[in-house]
Amino acid sequence: MDPLLDIREEAAAFTPYVAGLSIDEIKNRYGLTNVVKLASNENPLGTSPVVKKAVAESAEFAFRYTRHGNPELNAAIAGHLGVDAARVVCGNGSDEIIDLLCRVKPRPGLDNVVACKPCFSMYRSQTLLAGAEFRQVPIKDDFSFDWDGLAEACDDNTALVFVTSPDNPSGYAATAGELAAFARRLPPRALLVVDEAYVDFCDELDAFSLINRLDEFPNVAVTRTFSKAYGLAGLRLGYGVLPPALAEKLLACQIPFSVNQAALFGGLAALEDTVHLGETLRVTRTERERLTRELTALGCRVQPSQANFLLFAPPKSAKRVFEDLLARGVIIRPLASYGLDDSLRVSIGREDENTTFLQALKGVLA
Repeated sequence: MDPLLDIREEAAAFTPYVAGLSIDEIKNRYGLTNVVKLASNENPLGTSPVVKKAVAESAEFAFRYTRHGNPELNAAIAGHLGVDAARVVCGNGSDEIIDLLCRVKPRPGLDNVVACKPCFSMYRSQTLLAGAEFRQVPIKDDFSFDWDGLAEACDDNTALVFVTSPDNPSGYAATAGELAAFARRLPPRALLVVDEAYVDFCDELDAFSLINRLDEFPNVAVTRTFSKAYGLAGLRLGYGVLPPALAEKLLACQIPFSVNQAALFGGLAALEDTVHLGETLRVTRTERERLTRELTALGCRVQPSQANFLLFAPPKSAKRVFEDLLARGVIIRPLASYGLDDSLRVSIGREDENTTFLQALKGVLA
């Protein structure tokens, strides 16, 4: 065996992350000119003009390091949320915060991390890479969380419990009351991490988030991202709102300057551009309602969603529907990797994109 390939057992079992298909891939594969991508839960309106201007201005400082810890951005986020800035840690996407939590909190070979099944693949991969045990509890048939099962999966060595709300790929969101009740049931060492990547799209934010009640729950952390509602997926910017002492430790262990200048400028501008955010949420909620109605009329079984996507089961083979849509220039997301062979996920796009998707789907189902 090549000694250079003699690596940790956990790492040897890993396979590369498989991203969704790109527009160029489908254009080349089918010889198409126009392709609509509704597969990656991206912002339907794209990036704000205000943010584009700020990112262009950041180029002047590309030769400079950012300030370690991003104090300006932390303060802006804290002001936006109404929390103490000492709680905020920014990262290269919320993925980095998840990774840091998995590397800092669980003790290798001793502790475990608990999550639902299915769940975001990062929870499992980073837990195993950190040398901790990963435990999963299946969600219920209606896509709600099995709170009793999650609580039973925890013990005195549970370091983290991940809950994604709204959940991906279903769009199901736990209420703030449910999250609060569950947090009170956890063992002393367990930290409940609520991944709120899609929470901005909820109809009533306070009804589904504990962000304003963190002082009541010292065992709760929240992660959020600028990728979805703020349209900065390509800049990779996210953050965690954590117990202050834990935030300090994460910052001490974080690779310096992981948030680059463009992301820093873009994040600050995005928080100020309330017009773009408001229009993003309006379009998403309006089109989410329309797509739910139209998909149901086409004979699809649609899961209620509080996110910027819909999970639906078509009346024909999901795999065949997905492939036939590709040939018509529409990319959505198959869910076989989630164990949902009969279902598909479609992101909420602009009105014209959604109309193109519906027309193509009607043709596929005809």
